[in-house]
Amino acid sequence: LNISREMLRNNPQVAAIRKAVTGRLLSELEATATRDAKAYEKIYETFGAVLKEGIYEDHERREQILKLARFRSTAGEGFRSLTEYVAALRPNQTAIYYLVGDSLDRLQASPQLEAARAHGVEVLLMTDQVDHFWTTVPAGFEGKPLKSLTHGDVDWSLIPLADGSPAPAAGDSDPAVGVLIARMKIALAGQVGDVKSSQRLVESAACLVAGGDGHDLGLERLLQRQSRGLGARPVLELNPRHALIKAVAAKAAAGASPVVDDIARLIHDQALILEGEAPGEPAGFARRLTEVLLQAVAKL
Repeated sequence: LNISREMLRNNPQVAAIRKAVTGRLLSELEATATRDAKAYEKIYETFGAVLKEGIYEDHERREQILKLARFRSTAGEGFRSLTEYVAALRPNQTAIYYLVGDSLDRLQASPQLEAARAHGVEVLLMTDQVDHFWTTVPAGFEGKPLKSLTHGDVDWSLIPLADGSPAPAAGDSDPAVGVLIARMKIALAGQVGDVKSSQRLVESAACLVAGGDGHDLGLERLLQRQSRGLGARPVLELNPRHALIKAVAAKAAAGASPVVDDIARLIHDQALILEGEAPGEPAGFARRLTEVLLQAVAKL
């Protein structure tokens, strides 16, 4: 039976039939999308995940399938096409940004979206399991690469804020933040690959992202569940403008205090929880949280 399947797979006549049927189907989908967008969206809601497998597997038709793909996004309700996304690019925006996760609600609450929202940059929100994989192929659209907001560095300095004002300059104004980062690298050794200042965050104190050399954060987590991940540790990014980070940084700069290490681990635990993950050491998390709360209550 396996031999028969292999013969069919390599048969040139079968390959020609497959190519013709696929081409006809994609042409019909294009016609429907042009003629009746609402009807096409209903088709896409049912078969979109299957269609996106073609982005990963069918290099010859990748561009055609990308045009047919539809996405939820931060632009509002309903689906968006990549053509619509590119038409709405912000000044100096050079990439198509996206997030992949388990649910739309969790993605919409993700701290990685904060700077994008502040700059008025639309972000595609993807929740199909296949999204973790097809986004790994070099599949740009109209000259714009796709970039995950949980992978590598993101520079917003050239994109004006949504209110029209210039983007703030990158970098830390408080040298104490550098002291805190160095302290947290020691405290969290073995749990994170690095600790660094963030350009993604506006309201949250911290978030986790993937390093530049590994998989996207969501894909790495998915592969680790299947024992196929690279074992890459995430990067913890700190918001140097957040009141908590400023306060802990001042404490760290003032000298060695055990509470700084406890708070550093709590900040990491908080970032894990925001990603839908449990703290790596629940008992330690509970103990540290209790100690910090007791000190806070004592000062009331």
